[in-house]
Amino acid sequence: MIAEFGQITLILALLIAGAQSVLPMVGAARRDARLMAFADRAALAQFILVLSAFSALTLIFINSDFSVQLAAFNSHTDKPLLYKISGVWGNHEGSMLLWVLMLSVFGACVPVFGKTLPASLKARALAVQGMIGVGFLAFILFTSNPFLRLNPVPINGQGLNPLLQDPGLAFHPPFLYLGYVGFSMAFSFSVAALIEGRVDAVWARWLRPWVLIAWCFLTIGITMGSVWAYYELGWGGWWGWDPVENVAFLPWLVGTALLHSLMVLGKRHSMANWTILLGITAFSLSLIGTFVVRSGVLTSVHSFAVDPARGVFILVLLVIATGGALSLYAVRAHVLRGGPGFTLISKEGGLVLNNLLLIAATVTVFLGTFYPLIVETFSNDKISVGAPYFDATFAPIMVVLIGFMGVGPLMKWRQDSWANIRPLILKFGLLISVVGLLVYLYGRSVLGAISMGVAAYLAVSTCVVFGRKIGFGKPGMGQRFLAQPGAVYGFFIAHLGMAIAMAGITSMSVWAKEDVQLLKIGAHMSVGGYEFTLEKMTPGQEENYQFLKGDVRVTKNGKTVTVLHSARRFYPVRQMITSEAGIQVRPMRNLYVGIGDGDAEKGWVVRAYTHPMVCWIWLGALMMALAGFVSLWERKR
Repeated sequence: MIAEFGQITLILALLIAGAQSVLPMVGAARRDARLMAFADRAALAQFILVLSAFSALTLIFINSDFSVQLAAFNSHTDKPLLYKISGVWGNHEGSMLLWVLMLSVFGACVPVFGKTLPASLKARALAVQGMIGVGFLAFILFTSNPFLRLNPVPINGQGLNPLLQDPGLAFHPPFLYLGYVGFSMAFSFSVAALIEGRVDAVWARWLRPWVLIAWCFLTIGITMGSVWAYYELGWGGWWGWDPVENVAFLPWLVGTALLHSLMVLGKRHSMANWTILLGITAFSLSLIGTFVVRSGVLTSVHSFAVDPARGVFILVLLVIATGGALSLYAVRAHVLRGGPGFTLISKEGGLVLNNLLLIAATVTVFLGTFYPLIVETFSNDKISVGAPYFDATFAPIMVVLIGFMGVGPLMKWRQDSWANIRPLILKFGLLISVVGLLVYLYGRSVLGAISMGVAAYLAVSTCVVFGRKIGFGKPGMGQRFLAQPGAVYGFFIAHLGMAIAMAGITSMSVWAKEDVQLLKIGAHMSVGGYEFTLEKMTPGQEENYQFLKGDVRVTKNGKTVTVLHSARRFYPVRQMITSEAGIQVRPMRNLYVGIGDGDAEKGWVVRAYTHPMVCWIWLGALMMALAGFVSLWERKR
């Protein structure tokens, strides 16, 4: 009965979404208050119905009801409760239901928190949200039904993919989807604003917190995925330019540009057209990410489905949503108010340049991800685009971007002069040179010296901007510090987080060391000044897997630093082998070892790494996410 209940609630949610996509739009056109008010009730009803369906599927997994096909294929009686629950979204059908649940959550937030919004704008935005809901609810019901029955009913299920049986991956998809789907708010309100022909500071100030929330959760989701890949996949990396990593990164880049544009629009009433276009693009890229993961056009450890029929359905939704919004933009963009002008040497000018650089970075990642697919489609030739391409194209753009991040906030609004900013540029240039020289003398890398110098410059310039805000060193500094709005604290934490992340990325890119050797018991190898000695291999068995654990002693100058434990796990239910890395985490460096195939006679494949400052990458990323939540504080206050 639980499965049938879930099926019925999804059908009802589809019907409600259909009504929500039509009636409020008609009401806004006719100025009919009752039809416009229907949007609020429909959005809340759709949320309750989708939540009921998701709860029903969760109960099916918890109770190990293997008469439901999805549970039989993605769960097991002996699985821990955490992985039974995470198994709900550890597959294509369940993850799509989670996707629609997040969509309904954001839609329900509009009537709850948007009581002061103009009625017509709110009605039109919720109607667009309803249209998106119709598309994806239809996709679930007609191509990806999570409540299909299975006959005969197996005694035990097939279990969850062992790679996904990890706490990091249990929480990674919900955070990622909160970011992905959260940009639907920007899309819906951008389309609604185009229909109304009005974009103003009120619109920008209301939308900005929702974009911030989506951006923060997407940042957390990407960071959690990076940490999981680092310790779970056993390859010693934190980012591999995997296609599915890239399609999550694309909306993050555009979302970053959108946040800054909303700030300018809210404060200076400028960049309205640009902000609308970014709002449409951010969610469109989220839809592209959904298409890539579920169509089978790209292969990745993150992919859920390889069914072309499902891919075509999502592609049609993508074309309708993006094509319709961009067509509306082409027709209606000219009616939006342009706002006051500004010169290139101004705070607005710096933000525009930052946005252009972010879009350029987005284009390079997009081309690197999809160009091989395009070539294969039209010529049947297979090519691969890897890290060298991204290092040569993306990295220089980001270095220039960080250069503007440091100077831009120190400029004046509307208009500034070269004479005012020239002394700052000279001082910062001296800072980069001094830090770069010191780093070069220590690490003997020109690239590392330049990058660390730029990271130090961004950190110092951020402190200078914040110091000016609070009147550092002047009477009353404490009161001014406490009186600052959340956005000022958010700016400080976010830009400082970017500087910290850049320092970590530079260190990992330039000074990380690794080696792979075939070691017998008692043999050792040297990596980055450390000796890694394979001491023993111990077999064993846990509840749902068998393992072979290797103990590796790490010494430096004859003194033991640590003993790392790495393992190979075999899951009989799935007939899969996974690697568990042994890692010692320290603020300035990680020691990392992974055990591969082998035997006692020939030895085992041992991968050893020294990773300087790798934790700084994730610390900086989480600081940026925290900054977004801090920026929301002023609205509560």
